[in-house]
Amino acid sequence: MPYTIEPDPAFGLEVETTEYLKDRTDSGDRWVLNFGPQHPATHTTLRLVLELDGERVARATPHIGYLHSGFEKLGEHHDYNQYVCTISRMDYISPIVNDIAWHHAVETLFGIDLTPRCKVIRTILAELGRIQNHLLCCGAAALDLGAFTGFLYGFNEREHIYDILDYVSGQRFHPDYTRVGGMKNDLPDEETFKRMVKHLVNERMPKAMKDLETLLNRNRIFVDRVQNVGVISGEEATSWGLTGPMARASGVKRDLRKDEPCLCYADNWDGQGAEAVRFSVPISHDGDCLARYLVRLEEMRQSREIINQLIDRIPGGPIDSYADGKYRIPAKGDVYGSIEATIQHFEIFMTNRGWDTPIGECYAAMESPNGELGYYIVADGTKHPWRVDVRPPSFMHFQVFPRLIEGHQLADVVAVLGSLNIIAAELDR
Repeated sequence: MPYTIEPDPAFGLEVETTEYLKDRTDSGDRWVLNFGPQHPATHTTLRLVLELDGERVARATPHIGYLHSGFEKLGEHHDYNQYVCTISRMDYISPIVNDIAWHHAVETLFGIDLTPRCKVIRTILAELGRIQNHLLCCGAAALDLGAFTGFLYGFNEREHIYDILDYVSGQRFHPDYTRVGGMKNDLPDEETFKRMVKHLVNERMPKAMKDLETLLNRNRIFVDRVQNVGVISGEEATSWGLTGPMARASGVKRDLRKDEPCLCYADNWDGQGAEAVRFSVPISHDGDCLARYLVRLEEMRQSREIINQLIDRIPGGPIDSYADGKYRIPAKGDVYGSIEATIQHFEIFMTNRGWDTPIGECYAAMESPNGELGYYIVADGTKHPWRVDVRPPSFMHFQVFPRLIEGHQLADVVAVLGSLNIIAAELDR
């Protein structure tokens, strides 16, 4: 049945409906269903108000959530290192990527060039975070449609990524590992780190991905539930501001690792002419839930290739750009055993001394697992920002949900929502 476009006087939106739904609306037979925030398929605290005509969604109104965490406001009260503990809780599915993206923006503002060792380690951890995020997204998309086994295939491997992050940072879930110009600490033991990463990407990951693909890719029930559902074209995706797998599944050829490269995604990352890591950006033109699932699967393979290119090329040298500077946070053992380190620690944390921050503003972004994750920072010369604004991909993607679901069946809501991979902490900031 053909769709027609009619204005929504209540919300000022254009919505898709049918002549059938229009007739039923005039007779007053629609009813309203609250989907979430307690519904298991919403996973967190987001809420959808669905206006239904029978089993078909006539209109959807997304509510951004009930976390009320004030993430952006907290940036005005934390210094440039402390704030990493806040932003890692936004996309809590891959928090290490948030850490890296935040300090990438800070270092862009400060004009800091990282050491080659720091660039390699950050790139490896960023790709582990990408795998970590996509595993849960693909597994949860299967879980929401009844394939519990697929969820276990993805979640088991995430546990090993948690082990790696715990080893390097001391924390499993929120590593808070980056610092301005470097990292909280160097790798505890480089060979152990290499062995853990290689075991994950070369031994465990191929089997887990094969199991997931064997279960889902040609599964009649799964494919029928996600193919030709939630379709959006590349032109529309660009107009709505979609990025990451959401946009690339609709044919938008944009990836900040290629278009605005940093770390080891850029040439000459070691200062001696090293080439950027080689990888392909998967693109689909179908623009449906199935395409978004398949794009994420291929991105995990490309992340494995990036990690394998770097894991045996971790250079020596300092991990901090401030390795010999007065702004470097001293090691905890030195604080307890050296008066100089104790004074340095006191001045950094208890006084107004900090980095020689500029008075200015900047925006910098990285390619997070869900798309463009950017930070706009206004600095006033003090040790903490005057203003921080976040451009999280989930906030941009959630706005398109009504466009994707209206006209579909109620059962399709969970399929479309799972393909968006909405993280509620990125919504209610």
